[in-house]
Amino acid sequence: MSSLPGTGQPEGPPQTTAGPREESNAIPKLKSGTPSAQEQLRLITASLDDDKAENVVVVDLEGKASFADYMVIATGRSDRQVGAMADHLVQKLKAEGIRQVPAEGMAQRDWVLLDSGDVVVHLFRPEVRSFYNLEKLWSDEPAQARAERIA
Repeated sequence: MSSLPGTGQPEGPPQTTAGPREESNAIPKLKSGTPSAQEQLRLITASLDDDKAENVVVVDLEGKASFADYMVIATGRSDRQVGAMADHLVQKLKAEGIRQVPAEGMAQRDWVLLDSGDVVVHLFRPEVRSFYNLEKLWSDEPAQARAERIA
């Protein structure tokens, strides 16, 4: 076996001594290269759990809206936590093949809205979340039942 001149290293591809190659933990992709709505939802909820988000709620939008399949609502204890959760989600979604992940509200970080296409994510500080109360707006409870309960 000959070696590369001046290096003492053998020619050819490097030899590996590692065992069998480990399988990737990446999210399986659709044919288009982007994760499905359910896979995006799993990634988003796992990331929020890692970032210690509070009161994570998933709203299934099937039959309610055509702009997304799911809505995720979560709370961060401070504007810094809300901003960090949003940054992490954008990075992770882009790493999984979602090219554009628009983020609104990053300057104030009271309410940050992210849109992965199939999943819309609302990240709030506690007092802003309670003011807007999106869970009630998108709940399955019929409007008539809500009106009767309020009256």
